[in-house]
Amino acid sequence: MGVTRRDLALGAGAVALAGCTRTGDLFMPAPRERQFPADFLWGVASSAYQIEGALDADGRGRSIWDVFPRERIHDGSDAAIANDSYHRAAEDVALIADAGLNAYRFSISWPRTVPDGESAQQLTPGGWDGFNRAGVDYYSRLIDALLARGVTPYATLFHWDLPLQLQERGGWTSRDTAQRFADYASVVSETLGDRLKHIVVLNEAAVHAVVGHVIGEHAPGLRDADQLGAVIHHQNLAQGLAIQAMRAGRSDLIIGTTMALMPSRPQKAVVPWLNELAAKGFDEIWNGAFLDPLFKGSYPGAAADMVESVVRPGDLAITRQAVDFLGVNYYSPSYMRFNASAPSFIEAGDPPEGVERDAFNRHVDPSGLYEVLVRLRSDYGNPRVLITENGCSDPFSDGPADLEDDFRVDYVRRHLEAVKSAMEAGSDIGGYFHWTLVDNWEWAEGYRSKFGLVAQDRATGARTPKQSYAWFSALARSGALDA
Repeated sequence: MGVTRRDLALGAGAVALAGCTRTGDLFMPAPRERQFPADFLWGVASSAYQIEGALDADGRGRSIWDVFPRERIHDGSDAAIANDSYHRAAEDVALIADAGLNAYRFSISWPRTVPDGESAQQLTPGGWDGFNRAGVDYYSRLIDALLARGVTPYATLFHWDLPLQLQERGGWTSRDTAQRFADYASVVSETLGDRLKHIVVLNEAAVHAVVGHVIGEHAPGLRDADQLGAVIHHQNLAQGLAIQAMRAGRSDLIIGTTMALMPSRPQKAVVPWLNELAAKGFDEIWNGAFLDPLFKGSYPGAAADMVESVVRPGDLAITRQAVDFLGVNYYSPSYMRFNASAPSFIEAGDPPEGVERDAFNRHVDPSGLYEVLVRLRSDYGNPRVLITENGCSDPFSDGPADLEDDFRVDYVRRHLEAVKSAMEAGSDIGGYFHWTLVDNWEWAEGYRSKFGLVAQDRATGARTPKQSYAWFSALARSGALDA
């Protein structure tokens, strides 16, 4: 439960005592310098299901997204072809390298590498058995191509494409899925870790938990708030088990994870304290439920109540793992309000009037990114941070022919100013990955939201760089925001 009845009884005093509601009043100074360090990473990010296509190729298993109803996709599309990157990866690599970028974050498809999700647990004297060699070879070729062009690969192990057979046995509501994930992680590290040194364990576990299992707008399409605690904890447990397994096999890996962090702000109201309680509860569920188990070995208030029934002795020692970096995916802050009839008494509220929005209907607020980064420094020991996703759907784009995406250039520049200001305030930030390289299949949005630096003709697959591609390329080469 997000807002407890005890909180309600305490009234406004509970908010004052809590001391951790994010109000959005944090002052963000302008950066003093506009030059980034010479070793700063400049990259783009993608995910397997959104770009690869080839869903039936070379022994790939089915995932939960393969069976997600097309009527729940806004444009009725599917990802059967997407960017066809399974066959056109060389074009993607060329676009990345030709732009002067030095890093690429992609995801490895669990069902492409371990089709049934579980056979990887079979370790034979000759090596790992039960994985799909053709799938692993695809990523091996991609890694080699990136390294040959001087681009560092960052591979995400789970970007929401759970093998269907695991979902049929409970998915993330089942504790067994955590162990199956650790087995899969071992396959990746053992087969690719001689060249793949940078691994991102999970992508946006909060989004997968809430949007996929409570709201139902993402696969597996469930609407069961009672299972949220299990889904949260089993993802955290899977992450800890995977890190342990990979480090046991290869001590030279650089391992991190990626979270969709956003400030939780109360919707403005005449009597604000109820909305402040709602914002506090949402912060504990969305941010704290994943940050705290990793960095502190505990769950905060509202999240602790949710996971209590599934946490076993020793689990929190497993979830608390040393990571080499934390990936931050940032798009916008949240505004929350109290609703006595809503689950946990929390529901999405309205941002202040007149806020700028992109075509994804996210409001544009770089100060929220600064707030997240400063909070990581003050509350979580100032971990090494990579901005592993940030970008926008251009509201002025009518289709592939519209390549003059001034809105995107301005969006990225302003968010990088927030990054630079946080660095000057003491945050340890080592890189920025733009979401994304090529306009792709954006989950429930289908193809109608365009986040890419490069447009793609849906009929031919031809890729055409936008204005933002040239701008981002110049920025990556110079490291200066005024490029």
